[in-house]
Amino acid sequence: MSQLWSEVARQLVPYVPGEQPKVPGLVKLNTNENPYGPSPRVLEALRATVNDDLRLYPDPASDALRDVIAARHGLGRENVFVGNGSDEVLAHAFHALLKHEQPVLFPDITYSFYPVYCQLYGIGSEQVPLTEDFRISVDDYLRPNGGIVFPNPNAPTGCPLPLEDIERLLRHNRDSVVVVDEAYVDFGAESAVTLIRQFPQLLVVRTLSKSHGLAGLRVGYALGDAALIAGLHRVKDSFNSYPLGRLAQAGAQAAMLDEAWFDATRKRIMATRDWLSGELRDLGFEVLPSAANFVFARHAHLPGERCHTMLRECNILVRHFRQPTRVASFNRITIGTDAQCQALVEALAGLVTHDVRAG
Repeated sequence: MSQLWSEVARQLVPYVPGEQPKVPGLVKLNTNENPYGPSPRVLEALRATVNDDLRLYPDPASDALRDVIAARHGLGRENVFVGNGSDEVLAHAFHALLKHEQPVLFPDITYSFYPVYCQLYGIGSEQVPLTEDFRISVDDYLRPNGGIVFPNPNAPTGCPLPLEDIERLLRHNRDSVVVVDEAYVDFGAESAVTLIRQFPQLLVVRTLSKSHGLAGLRVGYALGDAALIAGLHRVKDSFNSYPLGRLAQAGAQAAMLDEAWFDATRKRIMATRDWLSGELRDLGFEVLPSAANFVFARHAHLPGERCHTMLRECNILVRHFRQPTRVASFNRITIGTDAQCQALVEALAGLVTHDVRAG
């Protein structure tokens, strides 16, 4: 019955998430999930929230959670917007802040939801090529635009943009919104949150899915000038007044308040990332410098898709991107536990040896 679809639905090319197979013993390194899970305080908060109050609607403004987030970042409640995962927050940002006559600018190799949102909301866009070493060059964005959006660190490359470069971009781009998507910033990049009071056109979007181990709870938030946040609320309240349920609000508050767990687990992931990067280089892989909870790597003699397929046969799942062709030789590898990454290295050592001999 697809003939009943609207023209918008017919034209859309949806975002395709990483697969979530249910295979016993799978080493799952394809969707950038946190291998250590949420703080024990989160589980306590969730248990305490499972009661008769679930018959009642949650706070539509999530004020208690917004207060916790604001305090964490040295801002006020009016500077915080929350949503059902950072994807929803980003969708509202595209709709409320980035739909103008000039095109939105974003990297040509980046989070593939950005062009989907542009298509969904009828927003013109231009993709700005990364440099030869897969970096964002601020100079390439210093031109008329209807908004700018990019992740920092970028995805799937993992390469960070220094804070001074973001500040320079903001100084030269005062007439449209700059959205910095900080989904992975807690793993080694510099956050742009410190620039919010200086630049009212800056919106920073973050998530609790990665560094707080809450991908299953779906909580994201944006930080920015009160006027930008008010624009997001106008769109949200015209779409879904209750994006976060009672469980999500309670769990997110507990996660934000347990800074010790957050800091300990992210440091473990960063240490494993640095170890894995060295091991991959020893096996002949080129590994882009990463400030995320994943690495982007390729081997001169083992094509990216072949590597992905052979690892899958070993019950190890990584993420391969066929498009754009410029990165088809790479695979994105989530940082798992030490044991998972050791299993990956051992499998790759065997694959590289086999491939060289076969060649």
